[in-house]
Amino acid sequence: VLFSSMVTASLAVPLRRVLAAAGVRTAAIVHGRDVTLPVRPYQRFVPRVFDALDAVLPVSRATGAACLERGLAAEKLHVVPNGIDLNRFAPLNDPATMRRSLLEAVGGDLPEGALLLCSVGRQVERKGFAWFVDQVMPLLPADVHYWLAGDGPEAGAIEAAIDRRGLQERVRLLGRVSEAALEQLYRGADLFVMPNIPVPGDMEGFGVVMLEAGLGGLPVIAARLEGIQDVVAEGKNGHLVESGDAWGFSEAIMAYYDDREALQEASERAAAYVRDTFSWQAVARRYVDTLAAVVGTSVPVLEPDPA
Repeated sequence: VLFSSMVTASLAVPLRRVLAAAGVRTAAIVHGRDVTLPVRPYQRFVPRVFDALDAVLPVSRATGAACLERGLAAEKLHVVPNGIDLNRFAPLNDPATMRRSLLEAVGGDLPEGALLLCSVGRQVERKGFAWFVDQVMPLLPADVHYWLAGDGPEAGAIEAAIDRRGLQERVRLLGRVSEAALEQLYRGADLFVMPNIPVPGDMEGFGVVMLEAGLGGLPVIAARLEGIQDVVAEGKNGHLVESGDAWGFSEAIMAYYDDREALQEASERAAAYVRDTFSWQAVARRYVDTLAAVVGTSVPVLEPDPA
């Protein structure tokens, strides 16, 4: 039995004897906050869940380290990343066409030649969106714009940073967007920003949005923090910057502002890297191999259906 998270894996505790008597092995995928949630009774229960499972499959090394800190036996740990459906988005087009499609999808306008940064995700403190607006955007030229898709409890802090820095013309909060508009954002922007900051009890276990961005041809500029480090490979699908280093973020962005040919090459590399590394076909094979090892058997390699 493969549980989808530590929350559902809690069933392994009361069912442990029944499952063991039936010869059923159990494993759970662990995402991040489902193991670090800072609630004392929950944290006392987490080691019991680990003890009841035969294997734990965190989505990143950072999530795995959080599991070990909470009592997981090292021999039960098997890191397997998240994946992405390679058919989720349409094939990439030329940048000018994709930019026009984005503006049609969400409205608004951008100056000719503007560099468009974007972020996607729930607006919570650990994402660092308010910090980025407040500390990084003022360091960048006036024709560097930043659009954010999503909502959450930090929206007010982001808006306050926009007002404090006078960035109303350059930073845009899109709110929740449709799947179609999200695709256009990934395809029509230039760089994806993941400026996370450390928040106790609320880690970034992986960051699927970075896979979506890469599939859309966006190189990622991200904080060297937690599970993000398992997604971004330096120079392949983006760059890692120390969390909280405003100048580091600005310099990584300016390298592409000053060289649009390098930006286009980075876009192509990012898409290729995500396709080669994080396709569900490749990730599913890792799950199958890991679970086969847990039960002590082997599984033949099946070729994908050409249809």
